[in-house]
Amino acid sequence: MNRPPQSETLLIDGPAGRLECILESPGNVTSIASAVVCHPHPVHGGTMQNKVVHTLARAFSAQQMSTLRFNFRGVGESEGEFDDGEGELEDVLAAADFLSARFPGLPIWLAGFSFGAALAIRAAVKLDAAGLVSIASAAFRFADTEPVQPTCPWLIVHGEEDELADINETIEWVNSMEPGPELCVFPDTTHFFHGKLVKLREVVKSFVDKN
Repeated sequence: MNRPPQSETLLIDGPAGRLECILESPGNVTSIASAVVCHPHPVHGGTMQNKVVHTLARAFSAQQMSTLRFNFRGVGESEGEFDDGEGELEDVLAAADFLSARFPGLPIWLAGFSFGAALAIRAAVKLDAAGLVSIASAAFRFADTEPVQPTCPWLIVHGEEDELADINETIEWVNSMEPGPELCVFPDTTHFFHGKLVKLREVVKSFVDKN
């Protein structure tokens, strides 16, 4: 039986100052990959302690991956100020750089929830990530500025009753891509996946396992 992940609180160097992070590693096995998990919109209360972000981290840890959650600039103990997504993209890349140095040679996955999902998609294009998981993303709103889609295995999970990112717009966006990502729609589910976190964890674990 696997032990709970080992957790370490860190401050790493970011482009606007230090970034507050939590690094979780498998408890009794060697990591086979690593993952960066990005939180929701900082202006609307998003932090690395968000329940969906925590669920993503635990799903990756269960698949023998070392996982880094971090607070975007200006959130918690992270230095700097909100930069409308541009500086935050640099924060994601800095987090990935840290994992590359800490676990050299391991493939890196990217994941995020809501605003964080959009940033993870953009970073995955730049980094040629090994895999990508997007939860409740409205990233189609950034499509005109990001003409290249990630080439890695890509899972999008969206709630059918999402009140912030309309499911029909997401479906239209996914259908516009070739080849498109894998889309998993949760019925009777709102933006924050209330009551659906266990199911979400299992879906993410299954996707990682087969890729």
